[in-house]
Amino acid sequence: MAAQRGLTNSPLRILEEALGTSLTAEGEASDAAAAEGAYYLEQVTITEPSEDDCEYEEIPDDNYSIPEGEEDLAKATHLVQEHTTDTKILEQKTILPSKHATQEAIEDFLCNFLIKMGMTRTLDCFQTEWYELIQKGVTELRTFGNVPDVYTQVMLLESENRNLKKELKRFKQAADKAREDLMKTQKQRDFHQMHHKRIIQEKNKLVNDLKGLKLHYASYEPTLRVLHEKHHALLKEKMLTSLERDRAVGKDSEFPVYMQPNSNVNMYKESLCPAKFNYRLHNIFRLHELPVSCIVMHPCKDILISCSEDHLWRMVDLPNGNVLLTGRGHTDWLSGCCFHPSEDKVATSSGDSTIKLWDLSNGDCILTLEGHNYAVWSCTWHSSGNFVASASLDMTSKIWDINSERCRYTLYGHTDSVNSIEFFPFSNTLLTASADKTLSVWDARTGKCEHSLYGHMHSINDATFIPQGHLIASCDARGVIKLWDFRKLFPIVSIDVGPSPGNEVNFDSTGRVLAQASSNGVIHLLDLKSGEIHKLMGHESEAHTVVFSHTGEHLYSGGSDGTIRVWF
Repeated sequence: MAAQRGLTNSPLRILEEALGTSLTAEGEASDAAAAEGAYYLEQVTITEPSEDDCEYEEIPDDNYSIPEGEEDLAKATHLVQEHTTDTKILEQKTILPSKHATQEAIEDFLCNFLIKMGMTRTLDCFQTEWYELIQKGVTELRTFGNVPDVYTQVMLLESENRNLKKELKRFKQAADKAREDLMKTQKQRDFHQMHHKRIIQEKNKLVNDLKGLKLHYASYEPTLRVLHEKHHALLKEKMLTSLERDRAVGKDSEFPVYMQPNSNVNMYKESLCPAKFNYRLHNIFRLHELPVSCIVMHPCKDILISCSEDHLWRMVDLPNGNVLLTGRGHTDWLSGCCFHPSEDKVATSSGDSTIKLWDLSNGDCILTLEGHNYAVWSCTWHSSGNFVASASLDMTSKIWDINSERCRYTLYGHTDSVNSIEFFPFSNTLLTASADKTLSVWDARTGKCEHSLYGHMHSINDATFIPQGHLIASCDARGVIKLWDFRKLFPIVSIDVGPSPGNEVNFDSTGRVLAQASSNGVIHLLDLKSGEIHKLMGHESEAHTVVFSHTGEHLYSGGSDGTIRVWF
């Protein structure tokens, strides 16, 4: 029994030697405390002396500032966030973990101690002898109890101390990084402050130079005033010289006060030529290499003139389609054409921003009118034959005097390109259609806009008068046709044949049929009495222009393929 007790107490002695205290005495003390009925554990905080000699200086808040005019806002924001995070970590208090964990057994404590010290041979001997004793039943595990709480607490404190050292190292690195960023920020601040001072110096210098220039300019004011007066005198002299030159070249034409229309022009046509809608494709004239932009009929003869983007216009006899005359002279595409009331001249408009007058006897250009800044879209003759009007991409229209060969009026008012222009027959009234979605009625004698018509929602491409004169037809870039009462200047009806743009509209001689050339290659015929719409399909590409013959038996249309199609 004594031997067994000696064997049993040997591990306790080993534990006492390892821990440097007496477990037996502590066990007796605990028994005595249990006999008394109560005991308590006192928690002792073990402080470890610092191993580093680093000194930390507190960075005052007023030295931390973002440089003025910082261009990298994201970098500055990140810097402030890191600074705030580091401050919170340094101010955070260490909280010890809870001590309610299960205490470690003595044999496990000894094994862990030997493993920690690297005493593998002693661990093998201990485990061999210990488990032999257990198998023999010499000792029981429960008689030795657990390792006292103080040792477990020491181990926890050591582990926490290691973690704190790691955190301290990380905090040092964060502090060093923050110090470097702060120094960099301060350098940037100093640079920007110096740059700001230099800018202020340059500004003050410029202000002083400006004051000097103002004083210098003030000394020239009397001289400039004298030169200005001379300039006005020269302008007056130039105007007088221009007037004298105009008198020498030719006297300005006068707009007729009243013109009697020819009552025999359309009377017989309505009675002899009823409205026709059943047109069929009869022939194709291949006259141009580039798209046909305009077709006009001779006022009396079976002759038509076609204008094209190939810079040429051609006069063709009907119905054979033989070319009688070719006009060359424009340097850009042709956009419009109009016969003179005397039938011996023709006017053409072009993308070269000019209007040219041609002699139909030989095809020679007899006059070129220059004054527009951009392409000219359309032209029209006054019934007197002394004036021609033009519409241009430069948002203006001009009225030209043929006798004095100069521009009499420039019509301002549209806010976008003026696409079409036409004189009301036997009057001084002018109609313009513009890409600003409006129609305007002008007095050619004064150059003033008398009325504007609103209703289109898209750019207006063309507008024309009915032969009887009481209606206006217009088409826009969405394929919408509108009819207007010219006497009341009020819209009557709107017909949508889109969405393909309508390029040109024209009435037949009876005034009952309205034809529209569309960009989808369809010719739309509108019956003004019944409201029915008829379609002519024959163009392989866009249809740019359409016109009726004198009798209404034929219809001519020009397309982007350079051909003219004859409908019968």
